[in-house]
Amino acid sequence: MRTFDVVTTHARIAVSDSGAGAPVLLIHGNSACKEIFARQFDAPQLERFRLIAFDLPGHGASSDAMDPPRTYCMPGYADVALELLLELGIDRYGVLGWSLGGHIGIELLARDARVAGLVITGTPPVGHNHADVAAGFRPVEHMELTGKEAFTDEDAEDYARDSAGSPVPPFLTAAVRRTDGRARRLMLEAALAGRGADQRNVMETNDAPVAVITGANEPFVDNDYLARFPYRNLWTRTVHVIPGTSHAPFWEAPDAFNPLLARFLTDAFGS
Repeated sequence: MRTFDVVTTHARIAVSDSGAGAPVLLIHGNSACKEIFARQFDAPQLERFRLIAFDLPGHGASSDAMDPPRTYCMPGYADVALELLLELGIDRYGVLGWSLGGHIGIELLARDARVAGLVITGTPPVGHNHADVAAGFRPVEHMELTGKEAFTDEDAEDYARDSAGSPVPPFLTAAVRRTDGRARRLMLEAALAGRGADQRNVMETNDAPVAVITGANEPFVDNDYLARFPYRNLWTRTVHVIPGTSHAPFWEAPDAFNPLLARFLTDAFGS
């Protein structure tokens, strides 16, 4: 794996790239970082795929956004991903999106016909209405931190624990503390204002294959909403639920998650 920076019109972006195979873009969640996908980079089942993880602007080792209102929203983050793909000379690609990263993946699906397939985890596809948002997300403790700009140390610890379970990896707590708080506030404001694709419509109408993998104990997303959603092209026609996991099943139970991801990518790329 090599690590490097790519300069985009939004920010300087830190990238990890496994270097060979069919390309798969890994997009992390709110206030996280690319290192959350370490257990995918280390997975034997995924060796035949080129895994490309990057830190969103305002996150991890990437720089803060040069123009925060332009960048810290679903369309802005999708722009960053598309600029990165252009710089790397990548055409057809898969996407694994976690939480916020899943929403960015849906935005890419709406805008780019080169997406071979999308995996979302911790991500309910909601439309541009408050009823959809209320149905897709659970009103749980610490949900208000999603859009909070200034975090206390306790906030950072709570958010990292809720995101990836216990024990909390130290790099994730550090990533939460590092995150540009404007990224949280502006992202949520933009989403509630309806900026970006209607994600319900995208998932109901787009022909690209979509895999939905969720933790049985998912704290933020309503699993019943995921199960009854009318996806256009749901892989295996089922939502895959991984027992004993919460918001980050790919981190908490990689031995269960990675074979599913490998099977889906093989089907999506047709080989």
